[in-house]
Amino acid sequence: MLKQVQFPFLLFVIVCLHCTTTPARSQAVSPAPSGPTNITAILEKAGQYTTLIRLLKSTQEADQINTQLNNSNQGLTIFAPTDNAFSSLKPGTLNSLTDQQKVQLVQFHVLPSFYSTAQFQTASNPLRTQAGGSSDGEFPLNVTASGNQLNVTTGVVDASVANNIYTDNRLAVYQVDQVLLPLELFGTAASPAPAPSSTKPAKRVSGADAPSGSSDDASVNTSGAKGPHHPAAAAISVGVAVSVAFCSLLL
Repeated sequence: MLKQVQFPFLLFVIVCLHCTTTPARSQAVSPAPSGPTNITAILEKAGQYTTLIRLLKSTQEADQINTQLNNSNQGLTIFAPTDNAFSSLKPGTLNSLTDQQKVQLVQFHVLPSFYSTAQFQTASNPLRTQAGGSSDGEFPLNVTASGNQLNVTTGVVDASVANNIYTDNRLAVYQVDQVLLPLELFGTAASPAPAPSSTKPAKRVSGADAPSGSSDDASVNTSGAKGPHHPAAAAISVGVAVSVAFCSLLL
């Protein structure tokens, strides 16, 4: 009977010792999604970026961004306006741009370096964009940090960073509440000059300077003007003068 009790007990002790000496198996970590970085796929997953995606594809800037990210160590920062931001533009704004200007507009939303939120705290403005350099003043973009809030200024609009959509230490995508309109394309310097006012009074001209058929002919001042010289009138005047002189001699 004792042997029957001891055997199960010994078996239990052996099992307990085995469990305490065997290390616990660590939980497996899911691998990162495979495949190259794709900016349009990132925006499609985030939602509400249909217009921006269409611009990226039509200007072929999506391919340019993906090539830079997947074939070099160069980081990028992208400011992504939402569909609501595009809908707040004046009607026909995008259609009024040439193909080259659309490329510049998209490139103006891309910085050719990676910037985390903290790095904007010490960034030197103006920042260089894909549309132009900061040294020669082309397409200047200023990003300032006030606490955790980022503000973007173009010289035409002042936008705010509403959300951090994506970051992987090489690409940062930030949501902005307005389309970043560059000064070179939408500034007052590029606007046509206003037409002269139609209420300005017309300049009065003298009768000698007035053009033939001019509407100002009726307003020309004719007071004191001499009548036209007629040869017959001059002959009569001379005859009267001679008669008066001859009569004076007879008297």
